[in-house]
Amino acid sequence: MHELVKCNGIKEGKNGLGIVVCEGNVAGVFTQNRFKSPSVVVTEEHIKNGFIEGIIANSGNANAFTGRQGYENAKRMCQLLAEKLKTDVENIAVASTGVIGIQLDMEWIESRFEKVYAGLDNTEEKAMAFAKSIMTTDRFPKFAKYEEEFKIAGVCKGAGMIHPNMATMLAFVFTDARFEAVELKEMLKNAVKYSFNTISVDGDTSTNDMVLLVAKGECEVSRDRFLKGLKEVCLNLAKQIARDGEGATKLIKVTVINAKSEEEAFKGARAVVSSNLVKTAVFGCDPNWGRIIASLGYSEIEVNEELDLKLLGYKDGCKVGEVELVRNGVGLGNEGVAREVMKESDEIEFVIDLKLGNGNGYAYGCDLTYDYVRINSEYTT
Repeated sequence: MHELVKCNGIKEGKNGLGIVVCEGNVAGVFTQNRFKSPSVVVTEEHIKNGFIEGIIANSGNANAFTGRQGYENAKRMCQLLAEKLKTDVENIAVASTGVIGIQLDMEWIESRFEKVYAGLDNTEEKAMAFAKSIMTTDRFPKFAKYEEEFKIAGVCKGAGMIHPNMATMLAFVFTDARFEAVELKEMLKNAVKYSFNTISVDGDTSTNDMVLLVAKGECEVSRDRFLKGLKEVCLNLAKQIARDGEGATKLIKVTVINAKSEEEAFKGARAVVSSNLVKTAVFGCDPNWGRIIASLGYSEIEVNEELDLKLLGYKDGCKVGEVELVRNGVGLGNEGVAREVMKESDEIEFVIDLKLGNGNGYAYGCDLTYDYVRINSEYTT
């Protein structure tokens, strides 16, 4: 990331402020929540011309459900950076994440702005500073990159309020490739479909979700090659969000194969990975496959009672074990072995073969733990 942009950030307690200078064509995908943060509204307005020169972001306060004052504050944040870059305010994107329903502390933001701006640079240290500045309940900053003759790099934050249809998450992806804004938008929507829209931590879709893709336009690359790299970066970031789910101890992947269609496969996988009963069972290392069957059954896809189901366990990326749980619709009584595999693993995958067609899909999530309740019960204190 630091090789493509200049950036910096600070984090003081729960509050953070980050800046990226990134002139180029831009596309964005945003939350489906009806109560969009004014920061989202302003950024949607500003990127309509397909071009930006910078991004300013804050953490600790979502600037959501804050009315006209929230809108004016988001515009003011853009103005701070626009004045420094000597550009129009419409060429700046703004993002916020944190507590809903409280007005931004603009005095805090304005008093820290000069310090953050003065420290802008294209070093790894500054990229890390920016990544930390946008974190809320995240346990670690999240980066991903792809490099051939062209480069794609991204940073994101997210650990809670994560659910398909833009899972609270922010993601900023940068490339030196050359594409028009309309092309970027098409490719970003495609990449989001197979990455950020396949993850679920807790079933809540945030008011602030945003993914921005900025292209500096320095090198030519084919659309197919670029889309391959973009999908890889976005899926890498999405999996990091799922792994960092609030209080999580295990990453969960659900793979549905041979469904009636790809759409049904992804829909079924999302239903299973979003089930609180499945998530708590994984936390307890309980191979209760009946919960998987139940959640697949209410996913509103076509199912087959003679399905196959197996569990795979991984530790630090290495396979721990593989256990068949159901074959041709009949439980095999392998729960004891499966439980031991789950105990040894930090990633659990359920593979469901519906035997109905050629549709394959997947979804990522995490287990639901005691710490999830603790973290979210203390969020505003």
